[in-house]
Amino acid sequence: MPPMTFAPADSAALPLTVLDADAVEPWLKGQSAGVQAWVAAHGFKGAIGSSLLIPGPEGAPSAALVGYGTVEKRARDRFALAAGFSRLPAGTYKLTGGIPAAMLEQETLGALLTGYSFDRYRSQGITTPALVAPQGVDTRRIEAMAAAEWLTRDLVNTPAADMGPSHLEAAARELAQAFGASFSSIVGDALLAQNFPMIHAVGRAAADAPRLIEMRWGDTGPALTLVGKGVCFDTGGLDIKPAASMGLMKKDMGGAANVLGLARMIMALKLPLRLRVLIPAVENSIAGNAFRPQDILTSRKGLTVEINNTDAEGRLVLADALALADEDAPDLIVSMATLTGAARVALGPDLAPFFTTSEPFAAALAAAAPAAADPVWRMPFHEPYEPKIEPGIADLDNAPGGGMAGAITAALFLRRFVTRTPAYAHFDIYSWQAAAASARAKGGLGQGGRAILGALPGVLGL
Repeated sequence: MPPMTFAPADSAALPLTVLDADAVEPWLKGQSAGVQAWVAAHGFKGAIGSSLLIPGPEGAPSAALVGYGTVEKRARDRFALAAGFSRLPAGTYKLTGGIPAAMLEQETLGALLTGYSFDRYRSQGITTPALVAPQGVDTRRIEAMAAAEWLTRDLVNTPAADMGPSHLEAAARELAQAFGASFSSIVGDALLAQNFPMIHAVGRAAADAPRLIEMRWGDTGPALTLVGKGVCFDTGGLDIKPAASMGLMKKDMGGAANVLGLARMIMALKLPLRLRVLIPAVENSIAGNAFRPQDILTSRKGLTVEINNTDAEGRLVLADALALADEDAPDLIVSMATLTGAARVALGPDLAPFFTTSEPFAAALAAAAPAAADPVWRMPFHEPYEPKIEPGIADLDNAPGGGMAGAITAALFLRRFVTRTPAYAHFDIYSWQAAAASARAKGGLGQGGRAILGALPGVLGL
């Protein structure tokens, strides 16, 4: 289904009043006896997730209420309006108040995101309520964020049979064409000829050939390069995953999906910068030519890598792409990847960890993330762990033993491939919502992109 946008102003739109728990009684005192009786009969108390249609004299709905809970409850639900708004029947609604001005853009974004549904394989879609854009919000920006989230979720949710490397390339090409960006790809054995040996090694066993996807947009301003892990399915390779761990591996291209979503926002909002997107797209499969444990690969940068686990393949493909990105020494490189289970153990699925060499970027991100309803948390490039990624037989180890600090050692590994660029940030995201929540349907999820978007003006001087 197409991305949800704000509904056009319509005199038939139902007035929608948002009431927190303390505001219900004062509001009721100004209403008719009939409305008071109706609200009391339905037990509406202003709780988050509650909603109520109020009938008019002829019985048809004349207004709607949505609960906004308490300050303490809202701290646990970043899209409190969406929780109740999503329970309203299909129709058009116009806010009449009740949301603090500082929260209006965040809450209306959540209302738009309630309209998301992955309908590609269903014969019948769903209908959802629509919201008229409130006064004072940046409609263009909110709609750009919603459209980016749609794109990211759709890409992650699509099964690998329909979202292999060639399909991911097609999706990126379509996005480039929509915004007038240049596009190219290097496919199969051409990766070896153009010195991307680790991307080739990881993806060569798959029927859908490995490739490096590239998109460029913008002619002036600071240079930003986004690198996204595009492992379209991860069996684990010869170190094969158990079935329980393989079930969600269609989402292992979540980094690619998220950088494409972020790129879409940047282009839609016409930020004054030079954007480059690099996606190493592979499927980590098993065949006679699959790369093996104890193989030693030589990267684009010239660093050799001992393979101690073929299931630690994401950092390998990212390394070649990061080395290419670093050759131009842009102002900022950001990589995004569904990289380590250790990141989930550390912070859970809802909080996106990031690592950065730039204090200004970290500060800008910390300021931007809350307003974007996109929580992130800084993790350290802890120097004393550097020896863990040095196996002795080669320059680097792709899977250090010991079972500790896996997210940090993976980030340290990637940092070895960025030596010229003044600012680098890496996001180790989950990109998946295990159970439906406010404005977040079960399935693929964007993480970190809105926070990065909000941080870019401060860190790049836009």
